[in-house]
Amino acid sequence: MNKSADMYLMVNPWNLEEDGFHVEQSQVSESLFSLANETMGVRGYFEEGYSGKRLLGSYFNGLYDYSQEPPINTYKGVVTEQHFMVNAADWLATEIVADGEKLDLATVKFSDFNRVLDFKKGTLTRKFIWTLQNGKQLAISFMRFVDMTDTELAFQQIKFTALTDPIAIRVKAGINFNTRHGSGQYQYWHELAQDAKTTQNFVIGETVTAKKQLASGFRLFVQGGATIHRSQETRQKYSGQIVEFICQTEQSVTLTKDIVNIVYRKQQETAIAVQAITKQLTEIDETLFATRKAVQADYWADVWKQVDIKIDGDEKNQQGIRFCIFQLEQTYHGNNPQDNIGAKGLTGEAYNGHAFWDTETSCLPFYLFNNQLAAKRLLEYRYATLPQAKHRAKELDCLGACYPIATLNGDEASNLWQHASTQFQPSTGVAYAIWHYVHLTNDTKFLQDKGLEMLIEISRFLYSRGDWGQESHKFGFYGVMGPDEFQVMVNHNMYTNIMAQETFKYTLKAIQTFQQEQPEILANLLVKTKLNDQEMENWHNAEENMLVLQRDNGLIEQHQGYFDLPHIDITKIPNSDFPLYEHWSYDHLFRNDMIKQADVLMLLFLHNSNYSEQVKEINYDYYEPRTIHESSLSPAIHSIIAAELHKYDEAMNFFEYATRLDLDNYNRNTKDGLHTTSLACAWLNIVYGFGGLRSDAKYLLLKPTLPKKWNSYEFHLNYQGSVLTLKVMADAVQISGTRPVTVKLYDRLIDVDQNIHEYPIPNDYIE
Repeated sequence: MNKSADMYLMVNPWNLEEDGFHVEQSQVSESLFSLANETMGVRGYFEEGYSGKRLLGSYFNGLYDYSQEPPINTYKGVVTEQHFMVNAADWLATEIVADGEKLDLATVKFSDFNRVLDFKKGTLTRKFIWTLQNGKQLAISFMRFVDMTDTELAFQQIKFTALTDPIAIRVKAGINFNTRHGSGQYQYWHELAQDAKTTQNFVIGETVTAKKQLASGFRLFVQGGATIHRSQETRQKYSGQIVEFICQTEQSVTLTKDIVNIVYRKQQETAIAVQAITKQLTEIDETLFATRKAVQADYWADVWKQVDIKIDGDEKNQQGIRFCIFQLEQTYHGNNPQDNIGAKGLTGEAYNGHAFWDTETSCLPFYLFNNQLAAKRLLEYRYATLPQAKHRAKELDCLGACYPIATLNGDEASNLWQHASTQFQPSTGVAYAIWHYVHLTNDTKFLQDKGLEMLIEISRFLYSRGDWGQESHKFGFYGVMGPDEFQVMVNHNMYTNIMAQETFKYTLKAIQTFQQEQPEILANLLVKTKLNDQEMENWHNAEENMLVLQRDNGLIEQHQGYFDLPHIDITKIPNSDFPLYEHWSYDHLFRNDMIKQADVLMLLFLHNSNYSEQVKEINYDYYEPRTIHESSLSPAIHSIIAAELHKYDEAMNFFEYATRLDLDNYNRNTKDGLHTTSLACAWLNIVYGFGGLRSDAKYLLLKPTLPKKWNSYEFHLNYQGSVLTLKVMADAVQISGTRPVTVKLYDRLIDVDQNIHEYPIPNDYIE
């Protein structure tokens, strides 16, 4: 893997710190220093304005609009109306002028720059000393945070200290809906209402086409000994205040902006939004900032008690995994079942804010073992969008439900036909996630109310999209694209074939179980879905006769004809060619055996217990040298399987890449937003990789090993109502739980209870 790290941040286990401004990394920093609370997200841009390269990004779950670009074509099944997460109001909008000089870090003279994203407090702070053209020095510090519990609240604080001489300061603080979507530079908002009072302002905006609404307002408080002069500044889509004062030598003046953002996913009467934002702003007082900051710290303290992973002996990766967990919690924690996990979270505009199949296969396990309500709500989101999935299947001349490759609202949003019309990982991923969730939680009520209906419709789609070979008389999928997106319109991608086979199998088993245990419930569901015996017989036949391309030695052919593709040595691709999508012609990617991301190996991870160690090893050894890891989910999957095969050096190399993919900008695209899948996969990498967790068999299986560069590590798992704690040391594992539960440790059944039990690590698992 010919990719290198760009390291410019300080290594600290509990924060990200940039000491000195690295202008060449400014947009990377905007992504890394992002804040979010699932409802809203904001990139780490300089709120006072910056004339250098930047993406002023402010995003809200549920706020989207439709592209103003004309459709490429109108072929049936190709999406002509694209929706995307729209760049929303800049609620941090600020302008600072000192002694007539405007603050812009691209042009002014400054020193002692420092900014810190604090994982324990959920705050972003920034400070520097500004040396004015007249020689005077002004120390400025900024703090912002988005409230994790009252998710309509956000806060901004700016502190000024005159170090040498009195300085005349003018600050403009406002709400600005004149934002542009970065990729197309279109404006997608029009104003419904605004207001400006002595200490508070608001603007209510609506997206042009989708009619999604946002009411954004603030109250501004000033503390310090200076005489303050306030005035209002309003214009179309903007409402703000101007605060002017003289900052005396060694005197500090602090401006605190308490912000309220109310999202309306459905069009509301403007008067209702005006009333709501006015009420909330009126109730804000000067104590709110300090109060909510303390609540914020308590929230994060509780989070870290439950989900922290402690690594002794490796501060670099300790920082990496905590950054990943921090951003995962910010991105999604089950606050709203209408939300899903965007590929970039709320940190950038790449992938248009869309959720992909990664949610169910790569992100869901983190929530299954840390926040099961959040895991359930991710599945409920898919149930709520089942009607759109059924509509999408019809567009593809199929039956049942086809979940979209990219979506915010349940509709297919990708106009790239080779992805949207040939990739079925979302559908099989949803089916797998239903099985995984029920398997670990035994929530048969969810299966009864929602899960089985989804399984039936997904199976119905898969059977109608697959077909029978006229010579092989086997069932399979023709003209598809598997996880390896460098192979287009192939036949019998094995990930697709086998995931469909497992979907048929689980759906039929669930139907049989309900037939035996709750026949009246099944009868109602059969009526609702119009499922008949012939369809079930078809699924059974397809499952029994699925075409599987596997040699006698266990090597699985990724798709029909893959073994005959021209070979390319990926180690000879220069680092400057990455990301390949930006440097190679599109068709150049498809003319060889180079693999974008784990495909066969992803299958071996998801259905791990179905395959022997010999099969895993021969497939790992074959496919690993051909994989370029242009997807963020890929390195962790390789690391997990490498660890299982006792290839510990390789596992660690992949792990360091996975856990710091964004921090060190390995793929040279962190500027576009964080890779949410990579964040989740870093957690998988420790728990499923070095921890040896497998969750696809009857008992939870753990086979921990200790990387040789670590002294120990510790993680938690919420399993069957018990919070398990595992500490892995050089030659022993300590395990305890909050209530009794049975698990497998190195293939031996053990009973876990509140006492700490210690077990030796077998020699095979010691590096």
